[in-house]
Amino acid sequence: MKAYVFPGQGAQFVGMGKDLYENSELAKELFERANEILGFRITDIMFEGTEEDLKQTKVTQPAIFLHSVILAKVLGDNFTPKMVAGHSLGELSALVANNVLTFEDGLKLVSQRALAMQKACEKEPSTMAAILGLDDEVVEKVCQEVEGVVVAANYNCPGQLVISGAIEAIDIACEKLTEAGARRALKLPVGGAFHSPLMEPAREELAAAIASTEFNQPICPVYQNVPATAVIDPNEIKENLIAQLTAPVKWTQTMRNMITDGCEEIVEVGPGKVLQGLFKKIDRKFTTSSATI
Repeated sequence: MKAYVFPGQGAQFVGMGKDLYENSELAKELFERANEILGFRITDIMFEGTEEDLKQTKVTQPAIFLHSVILAKVLGDNFTPKMVAGHSLGELSALVANNVLTFEDGLKLVSQRALAMQKACEKEPSTMAAILGLDDEVVEKVCQEVEGVVVAANYNCPGQLVISGAIEAIDIACEKLTEAGARRALKLPVGGAFHSPLMEPAREELAAAIASTEFNQPICPVYQNVPATAVIDPNEIKENLIAQLTAPVKWTQTMRNMITDGCEEIVEVGPGKVLQGLFKKIDRKFTTSSATI
């Protein structure tokens, strides 16, 4: 059974999507429609901007979404998923590719999500850190013992868990986790504590936008970040998408559940090969590839 997976923030690179724009009339039309919806030429930044330009949350998230979704659209009849999933932001790409959301509605929600998260980041100094080489349970226990806001945010693969929270709490947690035997406790160059309680203002803002957007029946099950299981009910999909901003991304659990449910091959749709690498950490013999036109 073939699954299609969609990457999240961090997969961006200068020049992303340019080959799609130049080689497909449909891609060109969708990119230009995106420029109109966003009110600025995101294509100029994607194709020829600097890395710094591309790192702005209001640019990064729509850029990755557009690269992923437009590639899926251009694949046309060659896009044949039996299940889909997306990492964090990638969940919105998966929902558009899976016909739950229209291209226009998906892009508007991504843009609103990015701006809401940016505003939440500016309210309180916060950050994230990658913890390598410890069992999830050990990381969770240390986070619970630290005063202040610090939580498990991204269960990326066995032995790789990202924590999220207030800067001081993250610093203390990193120190304690290193003492507990972590191979590395590396603070990440991000603007805030994504997937933590500090994103509550963003969750509230996005909830209103999601509530007023039509969600359709998916063409196949979507494995969402919050439950890490297959979901097909549009209302349930909405609730999980709202909860995602303050809840952890259960990607390790998602991958295991997809494999248990019969997934034999994954195709990564969008920039980079990060998700393919994470599946290989679950099973080195697992078949992975990148979507190409």
